[in-house]
Amino acid sequence: MDSAACPPNVGFIRRAGTRLRTDWLAKIIGFSLGMTVFFELYFRILKHPIFPVTIMPVTAVDRFVGFQPAGLSLYLSLWVYVTLACVLVKNRRELLSYGAAAATLSVVGLGIFFLWPTAVPQLADTDWSRYPSFAFLKTVDASGNACPSLHVAFAVFTAIRLGRLLRELGAPQVIRGGSWLWCLGIVYSTLATRQHVTVDALAGALLGAIVATPQFRLSTVATAVGSSAKGG
Repeated sequence: MDSAACPPNVGFIRRAGTRLRTDWLAKIIGFSLGMTVFFELYFRILKHPIFPVTIMPVTAVDRFVGFQPAGLSLYLSLWVYVTLACVLVKNRRELLSYGAAAATLSVVGLGIFFLWPTAVPQLADTDWSRYPSFAFLKTVDASGNACPSLHVAFAVFTAIRLGRLLRELGAPQVIRGGSWLWCLGIVYSTLATRQHVTVDALAGALLGAIVATPQFRLSTVATAVGSSAKGG
């Protein structure tokens, strides 16, 4: 059956499946290498700050949200969410565009952490010994590298890029809306797990949006130029 004659949902699944299989090895290697380099630099900066560390302020929003242990699953789900914007690109050109944008976001964020180390305040009303599932997170990812929240930045960055990809694939509205709900859930989780405060999240959202939005225009222009060259 021709994919154009398929029901919208079936056509979307088939098109998404085709993209998942396209350049899959390059996607896996590129994403894994990028994550390895990012975390190596992230933890070096986290553990060895050169400049004085600024403690971020707690706002009324942080006190309202409070500590919510259930937010841990959403917090960790970022690493599943960000892969979607990578594996659904349609060709090598878009994969390179995604990699360049993700690298830009990482360099800007890590540069800020290096020049202006920040940390989340230790709130006395949370007894971490009661939550063993958080022990690893609090041990590995300490309260530093707070502002901007790169967790939020990558969530917003992914939501914007993934939104475009889902529209191209003809994804149902429920899936496109679900992507944004997932993003918002991750943003909420950074506050609920007390890994970040509101100021961190706002700064991260701004950074993610700034990096993602111009990249769309550049990607569109590059695609148009490439198509014109082939046509000529």
